[in-house]
Amino acid sequence: MKPIQLFDAASSTYTYLLFDENSPERLRPAVIIDPVDEQLERDLAALRHYGLQLVWAVETHAHADHITSAGLLAEHAGAKTAAPSGCGIHTAAMQLQHGDALAFGGESLTALHTPGHTSGSMSFLWNTREGQHVFTGDTLLIGGCGRTDFQSGSAEALYNSITQVLFELPDDTIVWPGHDYQGKTDSTIGTEKSQNLRIAGKSLEEFTQLMGQLNLPKPNRIDEAVPANQSSGIRHDMVLEADDDMDPSLPMHARHAEGYAGDIAPRLANQWGQSGAGVLVDVRTDAEREWVGFVPGAVAIAWKQWPGMALNPAFDEQLLARVPKDKKVMFLCRSGVRSIPAAKRASELGFEAYNILEGFEGDPDENAHRGVCGGWRFMGLPWRQS
Repeated sequence: MKPIQLFDAASSTYTYLLFDENSPERLRPAVIIDPVDEQLERDLAALRHYGLQLVWAVETHAHADHITSAGLLAEHAGAKTAAPSGCGIHTAAMQLQHGDALAFGGESLTALHTPGHTSGSMSFLWNTREGQHVFTGDTLLIGGCGRTDFQSGSAEALYNSITQVLFELPDDTIVWPGHDYQGKTDSTIGTEKSQNLRIAGKSLEEFTQLMGQLNLPKPNRIDEAVPANQSSGIRHDMVLEADDDMDPSLPMHARHAEGYAGDIAPRLANQWGQSGAGVLVDVRTDAEREWVGFVPGAVAIAWKQWPGMALNPAFDEQLLARVPKDKKVMFLCRSGVRSIPAAKRASELGFEAYNILEGFEGDPDENAHRGVCGGWRFMGLPWRQS
């Protein structure tokens, strides 16, 4: 059993898809490691192709060179997110400590704290009947290692992580790195111990001196990537299209989107709903509508539901039964994230489907408070509280 290795050329990032091939379930439980936001559709297609149910979306660290799709995979595929506790990814459902195990079917990943590239970096160990695999992120690369000159990096910590944690694994353990820039796909612990140009045979002092002389350029996307990755890739820094610039008399004036009809501002959605051109569908949970507020006249069909925020298995049936196909269908969630996969699914069912930007509560402010930066309620559009 080997992982499915996927590659993002823009950032030279490897993403890994692991699954329990012996699971008796119709959809076999799976884990994805270090997914990339621009490859979301590719990864969803891979899940469908192999017949997988994504259980975990896992990070090795808070990346500086690309933005993760972990948060989006939680909404699209029903996965839970997991990240190292020391990386400041506070949106992750599970904050991993050294030795923690992530189960998927009859398989599991074991977290190994391997700081150095960042202070929270982790590697993940997967034991199979055919052998042992380790997913090293940016800690250990093929013939190299991650840099240590930003994000709380430490050459001494990296040296200890590689020599005292990873190099203590059996020599035949297969190494699956987070990146490679020369087309290499995997290595072994034994090979890296003897041939890695950065660290093989070097003392701590030699390694520290080498790492201090690299003088690498700053990653191009670090200023946007790190903050986004600390919220599981759900962006709160992007300027949305101002709805004041939209002409409500033009019913198709909506921002283009991939996989569904488009993104629309809350005021335009309200215009369509009031005119009868569209039907507003609220995909938040029953609890959110009860305690936070609801839109009068909106059709309530949860995309996820308590307990556990599991995907609603009756979504298709409820949508087809309650919304006519000759109406535009406009999806509203908390902040415009859950409504995207709902709009995509509705499009697959034959609806002209739209996502309402900013959702009911809008993005959080610097104090993590919602309802003060945008969204349906902030704009004074019709809503009520139970």
